[in-house]
Order: sequence, then structure tokens, then C-alpha cells
Amino acid sequence: MRVDGLNDYVAVATQLADVARPIARRYFRSDIAVETKADASPVTRADREIETALRQILEETLPEHGIVGEELGGDIDGIGPFWILDPIDGTKAFATGTPVFGTLIGLAVEKRFVLGVIDQPISGERWLGISGRATTFNGAPVKVSDCSTLGAARLYTTAPEYFSDPVAYEAFVRVREQVMFTRYGADCYAFGLLASGHVDVIVEATLNLWDVAALVPVVEGAGGIITDWKGETLTTDFEGRVVASCGGGIHDSVLALLNA
Repeated sequence: MRVDGLNDYVAVATQLADVARPIARRYFRSDIAVETKADASPVTRADREIETALRQILEETLPEHGIVGEELGGDIDGIGPFWILDPIDGTKAFATGTPVFGTLIGLAVEKRFVLGVIDQPISGERWLGISGRATTFNGAPVKVSDCSTLGAARLYTTAPEYFSDPVAYEAFVRVREQVMFTRYGADCYAFGLLASGHVDVIVEATLNLWDVAALVPVVEGAGGIITDWKGETLTTDFEGRVVASCGGGIHDSVLALLNA
């Protein structure tokens, strides 16, 4: 898909994020029940209500497009376009009243992630990434930091327990031991912070399609790099392990440590 062909879809993605915000705000820090899904991850009424609303808009405005969402399913079964939705990425943060979750809206065409929105409904922060263009934060261009050494890097990951494979955890520890400091728990919000230059490296081991689709255009459009642990481009076929960084030298160093 040509970059100029994405213009109409940017308006749709923005509309989706605008619709999701008031729903998330209505339930945030309320007495909302938290359920446990079959995969042991949490879900709330807010997750389901947001995804239902977004799907309704897409089905009415772009009925020829596919939809894949964390809560209501769907499959990548062709070249697309496919909208990939995570209504609340960071449900644990949402359920504990911590405003570092986000609504993720991604668009994939021919297995490539070409458009992404990271929206934080409580703070009103929004990153928009479009393939071939500069990422924006609330409408203004942003770029990754100029950090060039791993020893000066600020590292994020969601939580140590997501490295359930001991070998993967040991690989993460090798990276953690080389950076300036490590922080935990920001989910998709950390990737927005990386795009804005406040985080330098992110390492994750168990992400899903809906966790990643929106992140790739945001990180790349800000001048960052986001790949799997082997350094391969992320597509709809990726298998869960993700590295994002502010630049090539640091990225290569992290990959070397992960695969040592």
C-alpha cells in the first residue's frame, strides 16, 4: 500500500481512538470487576466494551477490511487490510488505577504493519505512526533519543515473570546487567516513551499480534528500530519476542546479548 493511500485510514484510526477514550475514562478507577480468561490474562467490561464499539465503526465504514482483536478474536487469513485492536493494553495497570495502559489500533497490509496508534486515555496522550512518515505525539513530530551506548541506556520491560522460559530470562538478565537502569510495568506506554526519546531499549518475550501491530509504525517513524530477537522485521507472523531501541548500535548490542 502506498503511503498516500493511508490518508483515509488515518482519519478512521483517529476516530477509533476518540471513541475508545471516554469508555476507558468512565471505568477507570471505578469498582469494575476483573475476570480471568482461559490464558490466565485479566479482562474487564471496559476491554470488551471498547473493542465492541471499535468493531462496529469498522464494520460500518470499512466492511471489506478484516478485524482481529484481543477480546473478540479474528484471524489474519489473507493480505488484508486488517485492523488489529487491543482495547486496553495493560489491563493490570488499568485495573489497579495506574494510567500507563493504552488503546492500540494497528493496520496491517500484506503482513506489514503500516499504521499505528498508541492512545493513553487518561493523560490524553496519543502517538501516531504511519509507514514512511514521522511519528507524531499529540500532533507534533517526535524522535527517539540519541543514546549510543548500552551503559547509558534506559531499559523497560513489562515484568520479569513474562520471561517464563529460563533461557529467555537469562538472556534478558544479560541485557539488564549492561544498561544504566531498568524499569518495569508500562506495557505499550513504554514504546510511546521510546518514540519520544525518554526510553532507549525495550525487551519483551511474550507479546501477541495485537500487542505489536500499532507499535511498529510508531517506533520506526520516530527513527527507532523494532525487530524480533533475531533482528528480523516484525510481520503478522512474528512469534512473541520483541526488541525495540533508539538506534542501530544499541540494537546490535542488545541482540548480541540476547543471543549469546
